[in-house]
Amino acid sequence: MQYTTLGRTGLEVSRIALGCMTYGEPDRGNHPWTLPEDQSRPLLQRAVELGITFFDTANVYSDGSSEEIVGRALRDFARREEVVLATKVHGRMRPGPNGAGLSRKAILHEIDASLTRLGTDYVDLYQIHRWDPVTPVEETLEALHDVVRAGKARYLGASSMWAWQFSKALHLQEQHGWARFVSMQNHLNLLNREEEREMLPLCADAGVGVIPWSPLARGRLTRDLDATTSRSRTDEFGKTLYGTEGNDAEIAAAVAAVAADRGVPRAQVALAWFATRPEVTAPIIGASKPGHLDDAVAALDLGLTPEEVERLEAPYAPHPVAGF
Repeated sequence: MQYTTLGRTGLEVSRIALGCMTYGEPDRGNHPWTLPEDQSRPLLQRAVELGITFFDTANVYSDGSSEEIVGRALRDFARREEVVLATKVHGRMRPGPNGAGLSRKAILHEIDASLTRLGTDYVDLYQIHRWDPVTPVEETLEALHDVVRAGKARYLGASSMWAWQFSKALHLQEQHGWARFVSMQNHLNLLNREEEREMLPLCADAGVGVIPWSPLARGRLTRDLDATTSRSRTDEFGKTLYGTEGNDAEIAAAVAAVAADRGVPRAQVALAWFATRPEVTAPIIGASKPGHLDDAVAALDLGLTPEEVERLEAPYAPHPVAGF
């Protein structure tokens, strides 16, 4: 395993982050494709054995059961001081007033609820899952600062917003002396590279680590585009991310061709591309089979040539921004 620091911090993280949306009770929430605890634990254990120390979940995943499963597994399989545990806040956790969003009331309630489910006194990275257009951003940022001051989070991160919004938040944090966002979790992969236009340069300039979600485009870069899985058939959010526009078929074919030339699975090629992006700290991969973890780790040593990178990137055409 390779390790690096997250943005302009001293926090060491594995170059692969394990996204834990896959782990959650299927009858809780709206993700029927998730794995229950008995099937999740071996994968979490395997990740630790491979040297992955960076784990990302969210309060909203499977109605909180993802946090419960991840928390119990990491207590059993890892040392807390070596693990970088990240979770997120924003999504709706219950009906009625204050059950979602980034108000001070919601944040201070949800951090305590997440810590209880995770079975820990603190999270290493507490992230806002999306921008809240209703709550004044100053209210959100001050509440997050207080979470850090209370020792309930070590660092703060953000996810999926316009670059102008992120720039505004960073400026306000600096202006008020509040704890600063150190990471951006955004939508980036070979099929959608729109974040290269503004968000990645902003993060590079501000010293913010980039931890992209959906690095394999919900698996579309690992199989023929017309192939489906149980997740792709039931993942309603995923259906909003990828359509038929652009040159997706050509990009997928290029990934397949480079993989065939190298004699490796397509996933390794699609993940190895992130090593060519200096702004990226660690892609957040999902794993429902042990092979997914093995491919992700192997991708770190694949080392694409400039010619292969050009082959993968050349077919790209502008896409609508998706995932906010």
